[in-house]
Amino acid sequence: MPVERLQKVLARAGVASRRHAEAFIVEGRVRVNGQVVTELGTRVDPRRDKVELDGRRIVLEGPVYAMLHKPRGVVTTLSDPEGRPALGELVKGLGARVFPIGRLDFHTSGALLVTNDGALAQALLHPRHHVPKVYVCKVRGVPSDAQLDAWRQGVMLHPTESDPDERAVKTLPAQVRILRNAPPGDDAGAGAGSTWLEVTLHEGRTRQIHRMAEATGLFVMRLARISFAGITTEGLRPGDLRALTDKEVTALRVQYLRPLETGATPAAPVDEARDEAPARPKRPAPKAKSDSGHAKREAGPSKSESGQMKRPAPKVKGESGRSKREAGPMKRDERATRRPEGGRPPTTKGARTSTRRG
Repeated sequence: MPVERLQKVLARAGVASRRHAEAFIVEGRVRVNGQVVTELGTRVDPRRDKVELDGRRIVLEGPVYAMLHKPRGVVTTLSDPEGRPALGELVKGLGARVFPIGRLDFHTSGALLVTNDGALAQALLHPRHHVPKVYVCKVRGVPSDAQLDAWRQGVMLHPTESDPDERAVKTLPAQVRILRNAPPGDDAGAGAGSTWLEVTLHEGRTRQIHRMAEATGLFVMRLARISFAGITTEGLRPGDLRALTDKEVTALRVQYLRPLETGATPAAPVDEARDEAPARPKRPAPKAKSDSGHAKREAGPSKSESGQMKRPAPKVKGESGRSKREAGPMKRDERATRRPEGGRPPTTKGARTSTRRG
């Protein structure tokens, strides 16, 4: 097993959070193989090294994976200093110290994975993985096609009062479909009725759906997450939880954790609007080029067939460098004046041979 930081080993053992574990180390309450360790960042092998806290040996817990149906009115922390209901009371039956993967707003209910596997939690929260999150959202009135198309194409989110330093960013395209419409009078306080939407996001930003609605002139009346990374809350009432099956855990590790370990790049989410767009016409194939690099002319009738005179065939140079005419009998005086290879024409002493052509 690879070595890990000491505070991480203490947190995985369920004795405290990582921050409190760091305080235990600084206070000198932790021993490794009988030696007191006070330096943060010390690395140990939890399988081979003997780690003790206040004289008691630390034993690592087995991995725990569970799906919780978070109720409304519960904060997504194990405890709350303000005394509000927290997750600690809901997950204490697991017998291990777990933490939530991601967050849900105080008034939002739905699917929330809890685990003590930090590597898998980090993989599921990594922004490049685009983990799908499916929500059921009730908005006031009937949204127009233009408002829903804005969600599908991406909405520019501006900084909020709680985080003024946040930079403006455009959301990734969301998948949105209408589930049903409620006529006026069915919902208390909704004079114009309401509409239930199913929204699939591939990123996690603070109050993202609420902010998308505000940016497009809509108001969210109720919000619940029904699925996270393909795992749903089907069969779970608010406050209930269930352990994930081995098949579900394996699927999560293969799809999201293995790409981080191997360095592979996961596929980006599919943009349905782009898939439905008509394909662009293909460009015509480029003309073939000859060996000289010039484009060949398209096939067509020859000049003789079109009624024009053909150009005379080019003359072929002979071995002596002089142009030769088309094949035919050579004249007598040309045979007489033909030069041998590499020399002058033959002459007779005291006589001159005429090279003039007849």
